[in-house]
Amino acid sequence: MTIPLNSAALAHLPPGVDGPAYDRAALSGGILHIGVGNFHRAHMAVYLDRLFGLGQDHDWAIIGAGVRSGDAAMRDKLAAQDWLSTVVELDPAGLSARVIGSMIDFVPVDGPAIIARMSDPTIRIVSLTVTEGGYFIDAKTDGFDTEHADIVHDAAHPAAPRTAFGMILCALRARRAAGHAPFTVLSCDNLPENGHVTQGTVTGLALLSDPDFAAWITANVAFPNSMVDCITPATSDRERQMVADIFGLQDAAPVACEPFRQWVLEDHFPTGRPALEAVGAQFVPNVAQFELMKLRILNGGHAAIAYSGALLGHHFVHDAMADRRIAAWLDHLTRSEIVATLEPIPGVSYDAYREKIAERFSNPEIGDTIPRLCLDGSNRQPKFILPVLRDALAKNSAYQGLCLEVALWCRYCAGTDEAGNAIQPNDDNAADLKTRALAARDDPAAFLSNTVVFGDLGADARFASAFGNHLHALWSRGVAAVLENYVKG
Repeated sequence: MTIPLNSAALAHLPPGVDGPAYDRAALSGGILHIGVGNFHRAHMAVYLDRLFGLGQDHDWAIIGAGVRSGDAAMRDKLAAQDWLSTVVELDPAGLSARVIGSMIDFVPVDGPAIIARMSDPTIRIVSLTVTEGGYFIDAKTDGFDTEHADIVHDAAHPAAPRTAFGMILCALRARRAAGHAPFTVLSCDNLPENGHVTQGTVTGLALLSDPDFAAWITANVAFPNSMVDCITPATSDRERQMVADIFGLQDAAPVACEPFRQWVLEDHFPTGRPALEAVGAQFVPNVAQFELMKLRILNGGHAAIAYSGALLGHHFVHDAMADRRIAAWLDHLTRSEIVATLEPIPGVSYDAYREKIAERFSNPEIGDTIPRLCLDGSNRQPKFILPVLRDALAKNSAYQGLCLEVALWCRYCAGTDEAGNAIQPNDDNAADLKTRALAARDDPAAFLSNTVVFGDLGADARFASAFGNHLHALWSRGVAAVLENYVKG
């Protein structure tokens, strides 16, 4: 028999399921979070749940918010559960479940309602998880995209914005007019220097309609950088059934995640912050080195196993890691090329970090999939692989494996795996990528001339030559042989 998840269920949770170790009625909102997806609930919500359980900072509870149609569906699910979520940690040594109660409300998916809640001075942090592609970055210039239709709209109608960033501007303007201190804006997305990126988007949008206000934001609003990490697969019927069968709970939106999470932040919160260091978060003067370590080794590693795994017919990430050819490819690429682009961090062992990453990727309980890792390559490659390649070329360090990764992506974009099975499109630019990838079989420049993805990197003779050689070998000799040849060096 299963129990529907709601506040009443907290008094009689099934055996083996922990619940909030605090009085939720005593919580008050201090953080408005935009983008209440799985990652947020597996990460920030867990940290705060643990902190509240220590009896600390009960005025920092989460108010959810969202601006997309999918956010309304999530709100409906969580509303029926009194904003509670079941978080299952997928530890190979044994699964564990906890009901997280750190969210106490979710604003209707309505611009004026969101702006009004952000304008409330009790909200001292506005945080975001809107995906890497949600910051309106122009891939050609790596700067703010002033020509995106939603940005054009918000610039022309600053009092009736569509985007989260336009809503942030409205709320900041209202708070300034009322004499209230501005909130801190905290990105929780996987972007290098995500605080700076967020500031660039917010001020870039403000500049289009009110340059004086943009200058005020630059002088008065904090945008701390942060590095976040916790592998969190999408929720499907599999996860919902697992929570019901193993833990006896009916949860319409459970979260399954690995038993690892990391949060490194700059300590720049002028209106205060919760004491997250008490529950394992790290506050450091400079997050950039930690960001690069994670983005290049973990996210870059994901890209490395994604396209090789897909082409060799693997569906689950742990199965790809059980393939010695892919595991060796990942180890060699991260050790000999990616780490070479990173500066040392005092007290951090890159080898230990690489080993932990391989262990996490190999966890069979996560059920993470290769198709998920392959999503949105035209947006992820410029963030997780191409900057590493640029650095390697600039430093004259090893770069052949990085070029091979790009060639694997190109081969994947051609639309079939090694066995001839069709690969379903999973990129907004899939049609163009496929056309270019097929043409690149005879003319590699057809793929590298995509300046939206590569900028001027495709014109680098060293990259173009290595990419072309690897792509030819992938088509003529196959993925397995090319990976083994690279590892042998």
